[in-house]
Parts: sequence; structure tokens; C-alpha cells
Amino acid sequence: MPVRSLNSSVLRWPGPEKVRPAVEAWAREVSAQHPDVQAVGYFGSYARGDWGPGSDLDIVVITAGDPGPLFKRSLRFPAERLPVPAEVVVLSREEWEKLAGTRFRTHIEQEAVWVYRRAKG
Repeated sequence: MPVRSLNSSVLRWPGPEKVRPAVEAWAREVSAQHPDVQAVGYFGSYARGDWGPGSDLDIVVITAGDPGPLFKRSLRFPAERLPVPAEVVVLSREEWEKLAGTRFRTHIEQEAVWVYRRAKG
């Protein structure tokens, strides 16, 4: 989370050099706990490189099967240990495929940094 210097009112916000390794570790952890996880990526300001104080982390998790009710999905993937606030979007592979050609999926495809993909086999 943000750090305030003891002799300054300037708020320092974690940069990508701290955020990316944390997301990679988080992705390894959730994929080990949930074998249905197919891919994990992040998009938004951290992926684009234009993050700043107050930026959150936008994460997409794609699962092989039904991830459950929409309002409960992100509860399976708690992200409180990440160094910045995070929003986790969880989609089944089928839902991801149905989004082909939409602005949302195109946006993610253009800027996502994929940190985990399950090996096929």
C-alpha cells in the first residue's frame, strides 16, 4: 500500500517494479489453489505504464469452468496481499470467447500483461 515519508507530505505509490512480481506470485498462488484457472493478466494503468498515486490494479482471471455467480466470483481470488488495491474480473473460458470482437475484450487484448497461462496438455 502507499507509503508516506516521515518528513514529507508526498505519498509514494508502488511502481511496476514492485507490482508485477507481486501479481506474478499472486497468479502462481491462485492457480495452484484453483486448478480451473487458465490465465491471469492485468490491464489498465499499470499495464500501460501510466499509473500514478491512487492507481488500482485491474486483473482478469479466466477459468476453464463455470466460475459461479457473478457477484461471488472475485471472492474466490482475494487480492488484499497485493501492494495496491485490485479489482479482479473472473470469466469462464466460454464467456471470454463470447466477448470476441467486443470493446471490452479488444481493450484487454491490446494492453494486458499476461502473467500466467496454464500449459496445455
